[in-house]
Amino acid sequence: MRNKLSRDKIETLNTISKGRHRTNLLKVQEQKALAFLVEHTPSCITPNMLTSIGMVGSIITAGSFVLAAYIHINYLLLGILGFAINWLGDSLDGRIAYYRKTPRKWYGFSLDITVDWITTILIGLGYVIYVDGPWKFLGFGFVVMYGWEMITTLLRYKITDKYSIDSGLFGPTEVRILISMILILEVLIEDSIIYSGVIICIMLFIANLTDTNKLLNMADSRDITDRENKLNKGDD
Repeated sequence: MRNKLSRDKIETLNTISKGRHRTNLLKVQEQKALAFLVEHTPSCITPNMLTSIGMVGSIITAGSFVLAAYIHINYLLLGILGFAINWLGDSLDGRIAYYRKTPRKWYGFSLDITVDWITTILIGLGYVIYVDGPWKFLGFGFVVMYGWEMITTLLRYKITDKYSIDSGLFGPTEVRILISMILILEVLIEDSIIYSGVIICIMLFIANLTDTNKLLNMADSRDITDRENKLNKGDD
């Protein structure tokens, strides 16, 4: 029975990971957690419902900045709950569909990208509302940098036919954890979020430059391969 369960678990992991190349630091632990969740999620909960749940998490996180700005700084901790809810919905929606053998690849892909972009805007807007003075522009910087990464992800998918949402060891899950830690630090040390915002924007800028350079190299290799294939067909 133990071996049977092990094989079932491996099959579940392979199913929910289908079409996704992951390199993030927590990929093993995350995949195991998701395998457990897809097996125990009630059948009445649909992928679209999970997408909506993820969106609610994003709204909670954005709302935590507003509440912290106008009521009390401790409301920033509500953002951690928002990230947890967002992770649950965002990570499970497509995987549930594949696990239940009811995937809508292109619909789900389009919806996922759209919701992720809205989430990024909401977090950036929340930051702008919370922070005073010219440091508000860090929220705009975060949206630009993360948007750049999303564009790189889509272009990489177009060029390589492999979909990867990670930038090296960092993926959306690690970003959620990092920002959650920043929220905790801000509650403990007020205005530390300004310096954290600067660091995150610099990190994203460096990561984007690195990923863009890799993308251009991939594109160049693809062009060379395409030209060689055309020449070979011409010879035939």
